[in-house]
Amino acid sequence: MAAVSGLIRVMERAARKAGHRLRRDFGEVEHLQVSHKGPADFVSKADMRSERTLYDELLIARPDWGFVLEEGGVIEGAPDMPRWIIDPLDGTSNFLHAIPHFAISIAAQEPKPGGQGWGDVIGAVVYNPVTDETFWAEKNRGAWLQDARLRVSARRSLSESLISTGIPFQGHGDFSEWSKVFAAIGPEVAGIRRNGAASLDLAWLAAGRYDGFWESGLKDWDTAAGCLLVREAGGFVSDYRGRSEPIHSKQVLAANDALHSKLHKLLAGALKK
Repeated sequence: MAAVSGLIRVMERAARKAGHRLRRDFGEVEHLQVSHKGPADFVSKADMRSERTLYDELLIARPDWGFVLEEGGVIEGAPDMPRWIIDPLDGTSNFLHAIPHFAISIAAQEPKPGGQGWGDVIGAVVYNPVTDETFWAEKNRGAWLQDARLRVSARRSLSESLISTGIPFQGHGDFSEWSKVFAAIGPEVAGIRRNGAASLDLAWLAAGRYDGFWESGLKDWDTAAGCLLVREAGGFVSDYRGRSEPIHSKQVLAANDALHSKLHKLLAGALKK
């Protein structure tokens, strides 16, 4: 087992503190489902409370770092210092409907030398408050679930592979594009799943529970931590053209080396039609 660094300890402590409150709020959402008013406003407040807890905890630990927050936007830190990229509640629709599948995602990203933009993600935590699972990774130190090393699956055949995706919905995503990709990949694989939380999809891919993942139209806070988890577990992450960047959000294709190549061929072929 790798010794947990100070960076990961800070991230996990913040995630667990916010997650404790989310678990309590989730219990309230289950009761609110039967009310006429509905839980939407309550969930919005739960999301913001989670973000505030994460911000406060991480600011205390690293006062000169910046933030990219889903709700609060970009908060600049000191020059040449890293920044946090945070999704305080990934899987909001699941939470809203009392489905126990959601997560807190935190990534730490370092700046490029000389202030030339942003570089690699150096730390990642994806925490599931319902299952109390902490998926974490650190650059060049591997990916882990608690104290167990993670590896992407070793499957080489699409016909044996379980693939995860995100499906466009009202006002979000390109359904025509997704349909083309689904029509190309679906008949070739053992199954396709849509669970509604991209950070957990990527964490589960790193853990070998899924064999591949594709989605478009996401945000950096959805994928920043998950991309590092997959890479540190031995997987590949790219956009739909096969290009690799520190964070993929607008287009994400992830799998082990053999399956990534096969999935990319199917996906690229589908989008040419």
